[in-house]
Amino acid sequence: MPGARRFSGGVLSTFVGGVRRCSRTACGKPAVATLTYVYSDSTAVLGPLATYAEPHCYDLCAEHADRLTAPRGWEVVRLSVDLEQSGPSHDDLVALADAVREAARPRPQDDPASTAARESSAVEIGRRGHLRVLRDPSSP
Repeated sequence: MPGARRFSGGVLSTFVGGVRRCSRTACGKPAVATLTYVYSDSTAVLGPLATYAEPHCYDLCAEHADRLTAPRGWEVVRLSVDLEQSGPSHDDLVALADAVREAARPRPQDDPASTAARESSAVEIGRRGHLRVLRDPSSP
């Protein structure tokens, strides 16, 4: 299977490029729903995409989730699933824009004189490359 990776324990993952893909053979569409079987109740449960992939669940694209049928005698429980591929919500985009603005905001700089005074009172007790280990002057 192209793009699939086998992990320890024989678990096959089709999680590629940050997007989970449909578990159906030869379907590379993004998954929007998760299918789980409850064998003891003869029930197939189709719900929203699970937060992480599990070996006993199947991720399905909108087309395969819509066409899902169960074996004779089995019941299909369809939980509310938005089968249209959704992008980021308005709240997600606003949060991202706020985070970018916060990261770009200039930070107040320490007063160079106070920084130099703090560093001169500390005692260097070790060095590795460009890193220094300083003892806190207030500690014994």
